[in-house]
Amino acid sequence: MKKRASLWAWLWIGLGVLYFLTPLYATFDFSLRAKRDVLSFQAYQRVLEDPRFLNTFSYSAQIAVVTIVMSMLLVVPTSYWVHLRFPKIRPLVEFITLLPFVVPAIILVFGLIRIYSRPPFLLTGSALTTNFLLVAGYVVLSFPYMYRSVDAGMRAIDVRTLTEAAQSLGASWPTILLRVIFPNLRTALLSGAFLTFAIVMGEFTLAVFLARPAFGPYMSLIGQDKAYEPSALAILSFAMTWAAIGIIQRIGRASPGQAQVGGTH
Repeated sequence: MKKRASLWAWLWIGLGVLYFLTPLYATFDFSLRAKRDVLSFQAYQRVLEDPRFLNTFSYSAQIAVVTIVMSMLLVVPTSYWVHLRFPKIRPLVEFITLLPFVVPAIILVFGLIRIYSRPPFLLTGSALTTNFLLVAGYVVLSFPYMYRSVDAGMRAIDVRTLTEAAQSLGASWPTILLRVIFPNLRTALLSGAFLTFAIVMGEFTLAVFLARPAFGPYMSLIGQDKAYEPSALAILSFAMTWAAIGIIQRIGRASPGQAQVGGTH
């Protein structure tokens, strides 16, 4: 019986792998056919020689990192207080974090432009403040994924016991959050960070209407007048995105493990 269950499990895993890898293989194969009847990396060479590729990717990667940090600083304390002091408002918080699924990104960006493109909240007048506005929009888009990852992590730990133990050792609220709660949510935070990073790297609407040199609009622009380069760009962006996610995971694993309450001062 166990052997049959194991075979079924491997069958479904194999089907999942095929479902995931087959489109990637087809895209990769097409990207190698820039020269007629010859397999070559000419399309990749053209993409890599375009300075806009690295510029837009690095820009979006930096925006993604800032978005992840801002999302964590906003979501973790909120989820912590909901679990510790206000469990009755959890349905309301969950509803608010689901709003990005209901409100389209195009509505969000036009609302941001309408409010923050005129005094007294003029933020579209410079590149720095427009970048801040873009990050704020991405933080909103990341709410459904970051909050649910953090909420699941909060459910897996005994928040009340950890808090009381830390308080008995004289820890302040910032110390509890930074040295007790955050380390114990490392896996949940990494999961939310992965999803947020992927969202920011591929997002198009906010970046194009805020006129930011992001990676999503660049991919769309390449796809309008090229044949093989979009496929090569898709493979390169996929590889670089997963490499960046691997770096984030590596950093997370390199940090200390689960926080020990006894080490709080």
